[in-house]
Amino acid sequence: MSLKAFHLVFVTASVVLALGFGAWGIEAYSSRGEEGTLVLALLSLLFGAALVVYGVRVRAKLKGMGIQ
Repeated sequence: MSLKAFHLVFVTASVVLALGFGAWGIEAYSSRGEEGTLVLALLSLLFGAALVVYGVRVRAKLKGMGIQ
């Protein structure tokens, strides 16, 4: 597996984990009402979105460098 492929797989797994944790946190907040859980959920969702942007930019940069 190339470094590019490993990187994209790792970023994809991180996005799934962050968004899944965020969804779980929102569900936990709706059932328990703890504000700390909501804050962690929103931060996780924000981090997941940032990782998506990062993954798209890295993919475009590596493609522009001629790394397939």
